[in-house]
Amino acid sequence: MKKVITYGTFDLLHYGHINILKRAKQHGDFLIVALSTDEFNSLKGKASYFSYEERKQLLEAIKYVDHVIPEETWDQKIRDVRKYGIDCFVMGNDWEGKFDFLKPYTEVVYLPRTPEISTSKIKNDLGLGFGSAG
Repeated sequence: MKKVITYGTFDLLHYGHINILKRAKQHGDFLIVALSTDEFNSLKGKASYFSYEERKQLLEAIKYVDHVIPEETWDQKIRDVRKYGIDCFVMGNDWEGKFDFLKPYTEVVYLPRTPEISTSKIKNDLGLGFGSAG
């Protein structure tokens, strides 16, 4: 079984999120999503509309997602890759090159984002003035 992992906040779930999760799952058989905790978001200067538990529940309902784990620190990625036997690390291409340090441990793939939609755009359009999150 080929395992894939991706990371994110996944706030205000939208079709861009679904697209990237679907394409991430196409790189393997089992998709793990490391979901930013509320505490980690706070450290990053972000605020989510939905709580960690609410965002986790939404992700677990998506057919492409097999398991959700908490993302609590920037530096947990190597540990996660080793702990879960990850074969492929997937992120949006706005992070291009930022996770190449994982290449000695796993395949690293950067996928194109859905260009016309983002959580930041939704928050701006709705006039929600709390921090941005992809």
